Amino acid sequence: MTSKTWFITGASRGFGREWSIAALERGDSVAATARDTSTLDDLAETYGDRFLPLQLDVTDRAADFAAVQRAHEHFGRLDVVVNNAGYGHFGLVEELTEDEARAQLETNLFGALWVTQAALPFLREQRSGHILQVSSIGGISAFPLVGIYHASKWALEGISQALAQEVADFGIKVTLIEPGGFSTDWAGASAKRSEPLPDYAEFHEKAQRERSQRNSTPGDPKASAAAVLRIVDAENPPLRCFFGSSPLGIAEKDYASRLETWRQWQDVAELAQG
Repeated sequence: MTSKTWFITGASRGFGREWSIAALERGDSVAATARDTSTLDDLAETYGDRFLPLQLDVTDRAADFAAVQRAHEHFGRLDVVVNNAGYGHFGLVEELTEDEARAQLETNLFGALWVTQAALPFLREQRSGHILQVSSIGGISAFPLVGIYHASKWALEGISQALAQEVADFGIKVTLIEPGGFSTDWAGASAKRSEPLPDYAEFHEKAQRERSQRNSTPGDPKASAAAVLRIVDAENPPLRCFFGSSPLGIAEKDYASRLETWRQWQDVAELAQG
């Protein structure tokens, strides 16, 4: 199998780090970004010239373009671009400040958009490439406490589905990876939280209990590496792929409810048609 060159954002921990290691272990080359590249020192020492650490805050569009350019200059090509950088924000819709809402979208949505735009000219020129957008089960369903996170991932889903159609003729593939709960620090050190409103105290407790039940058996980030390699090696990779055992059941229940409601109210849809 021909070796691949990867560009992975958010590689300091979690999925980004595990996928970087998996790619390097099988002989691929990786340009990995992090806000603090000292978290990548061990990988640089182990894998030498096949590993390029890059300091990057994905909310900086100019820096995104510069980092992708640097990776391409170093390795001569890009095969797999992974938009993994992101975080979860916990807060009810009424509790969100403007700065909190904008910051979530700047990282999870616009960061992925800028990196994608930076990589596309190189992928178009070589008439090949694969863009992996790390979305979430929260990109197709929604739960309380993380509304602005859902907004960022639902938007990523829409723009990526459009992108897949726009770049197909250039031999470029797009895959949305939609994980369920995993043992990363998504809800820990990486997460941000709004100041809770007292009137929602009981609802906060209820929502936290329900969230704990949904994530009672979190997935293993190390195991996810084998799954992502399967996707990038596929001749015809999927547009969407769940990671973890729980998302399919959530999606089936959610979509069944949507279809039932849409059918139930189809007479109103017809009324609106005129």
